[in-house]
Order: sequence, then C-alpha cells, then structure tokens
Amino acid sequence: MNQITPEPVAATATTEAFPTYHAEDLTRGGIQARILLNGQIYSLRITRAGKLILTK
Repeated sequence: MNQITPEPVAATATTEAFPTYHAEDLTRGGIQARILLNGQIYSLRITRAGKLILTK
C-alpha cells in the first residue's frame, strides 16, 4: 500500500503545537480518506455541508 504523508500546515502563534492538516490535502481533493490506527481503518468524509465525519 502506498503511504502518502501530507505536510502539516505551519503553526502560528494562535495554534497549539499539534500537527494541523487541511482536510482537502488528506482526501487529495476528493471527499474521503482512510486513516489507519492500531490496525483499524477509519473513514474520514467531507459532507456537502463542509462538515467532517469520522467512522470506523
């Protein structure tokens, strides 16, 4: 499986020290991405209303 790691958005003084990503980068301009955690695959989806849904 190819693994692409998006570059995090640069932190500013108002953000925490957590990595921040654009959802569009994670979905490569589409509406859905898969996220792997501890052997489990999760689905991140951008809705038509511009909201994010994360499901197992």
